[in-house]
Amino acid sequence: MKTLLEIQYQLQAGEFEFTRHAFKPAVEQNISNREMIEAGVNIIIIEDYPDDKYSHSCLLLGFTVASRALHIQVSMLDSYLLKIITIYEPIATEWINYKTRKE
Repeated sequence: MKTLLEIQYQLQAGEFEFTRHAFKPAVEQNISNREMIEAGVNIIIIEDYPDDKYSHSCLLLGFTVASRALHIQVSMLDSYLLKIITIYEPIATEWINYKTRKE
């Protein structure tokens, strides 16, 4: 199981791959690999999904150099490349400080 430090390292090193599900929102929201790397510098885990459909995963929050918030869901399974399950720019009105879902 990956630790937060391992996930952070892989994001910063560009050692990640997108699932088909993640690729579409990344393109639609114009999220670049550069922004993924930038967000990897200061990521935190905001939600943990131990019983996710395919494997244990978590939802991360990170910010780009331009202060763009990004949510990145990743698989926590040990693997050479970090698997990005989905990525998106969270809608501010649906989150408290981008960390907690509003009821």
